Amino acid sequence: MINVSQLLIDSAIYIALATILLLGLVRYNPRLMLQDYPPAIKAIVPPKTETEKRQSTLLGLPFLLALLILPFFFVSRLEGTSFLSLFLHAFGIVWAFNVWDWLVLDWLIFCTITPKMFVIPGSEGHPAYKDYAFHFQGFLIGTVFSLILGLVVATVVFLST
Repeated sequence: MINVSQLLIDSAIYIALATILLLGLVRYNPRLMLQDYPPAIKAIVPPKTETEKRQSTLLGLPFLLALLILPFFFVSRLEGTSFLSLFLHAFGIVWAFNVWDWLVLDWLIFCTITPKMFVIPGSEGHPAYKDYAFHFQGFLIGTVFSLILGLVVATVVFLST
């Protein structure tokens, strides 16, 4: 029904590419991801400038495209599978990144270690960097996103074969 080894390989590739793109964005300027920071941090730093808004769009586009397009690529390579198999593969890939993002990127790196590259100037030492509940809520939202994207990918691939 589902090829677990292929799912693990595809998930690892998806996680690696998305992580590289996301960390590159944050390393360039963490303010470009200001929309994803806890509300308490957003409240104490200035809003994005017009330049930062343009940079967020331009530099964030490869990350967004990777998140949305790679599942189609991975699932379209599967042969002789049912709609359920296509859905489980697509959902599994996206949800694997969601779990990685929550546990490794958010809880371990952002909340626990909090490297300087994640800290927005003017918010150094703010307790919201340790807001584990905020990131768990993001994980729950990401799970719904994973379900929806999994359904969309499976439907498009299933109907196109």
